[in-house]
Amino acid sequence: MNSFELNKILGAILGTCLITLALNIGAGAVFAPHKPDKPGYAIAAKEESGGKEQAKKEPEQPIEVLLAHASAEKGQATAKQCQACHTFEKGGPNRVGPNLWNIVGAERGEGRGFNFSQAMKSKGGQWTDDELNKFLANPRGYIPGTAMTFAGLSRDQQRADVIAYLHTLSDNPKPLPTAQAAPAQGGQQGQQGQGAQQGQGQQGGQKPQQAPKQAPPKQ
Repeated sequence: MNSFELNKILGAILGTCLITLALNIGAGAVFAPHKPDKPGYAIAAKEESGGKEQAKKEPEQPIEVLLAHASAEKGQATAKQCQACHTFEKGGPNRVGPNLWNIVGAERGEGRGFNFSQAMKSKGGQWTDDELNKFLANPRGYIPGTAMTFAGLSRDQQRADVIAYLHTLSDNPKPLPTAQAAPAQGGQQGQQGQGAQQGQGQQGGQKPQQAPKQAPPKQ
């Protein structure tokens, strides 16, 4: 191959490279991407109707009201997720956590042949329905420093079902509030308040009675 043929080949290669470079520059000028003012990714968020109204949580009901409609059977099903750390039968062994037989009304952080954490011992008190409800909602939030790693039960009625099941774990189970007795206290207080307001309204609406006028004496 002579030098003339070699120059033709090199010239063709160089020309191809120049054409490719020119096309790349031209395409970049025509299809230049728009750079945002601030780096980042635009995320399309779905707008929720009712904004503030949906953000508001429903008011929590007293545990007595929830227990009046609780199901021990559902609570037993929910409590199965606790079997890795607890036993529920009478005389059952301790595991990562203590045996929970006869736990309702028991002293907190004492007995059961279990080495409770210092946080649980310091809390003291008894495992009442209200205390169990608060602890099951957020164990580490209610008793900081507890060794219990369970995240908690966020649903009110689900906690009530579990507490109803714990009530059955006893030779002499403590009765649960009935559907009529639970709201009775609130109803009585409401009636007393309405009665007081009505009484005040009647007192405010009555006009003072005037003394009867005496007839003028006859002359």
